[in-house]
Amino acid sequence: MSARTRAAVRRVEAERLWPDAVAAALSRFERAFSHPGRYLEGPYDSPGIEIEDGRDDLEEVLRHLPAGARADLGRLVERIDAEFERRTLPNPGWVSEWTAGRWWWWRLRER
Repeated sequence: MSARTRAAVRRVEAERLWPDAVAAALSRFERAFSHPGRYLEGPYDSPGIEIEDGRDDLEEVLRHLPAGARADLGRLVERIDAEFERRTLPNPGWVSEWTAGRWWWWRLRER
């Protein structure tokens, strides 16, 4: 990401989340994707802190970034989404009002 994008991310984190929320979300995905195998496994950090929570944080930041920074971070998130989708399976039975619009909660991590 560019320095301008990092600055915009820091502003959104300060207004909407907490310092380094994006870095924490990205590191969750990095740790999860570093595990070998086709499918992702259960919780990564600790119970109640799911990789999907990190994706929620990224979505929140993307919604509030200016266009250029949104595109810059968006390219990284697109790669994360593609890998997450590749390593999970659809779970259409889990769609709920709470997860509406957040497809990453509709995926199964284990076969």
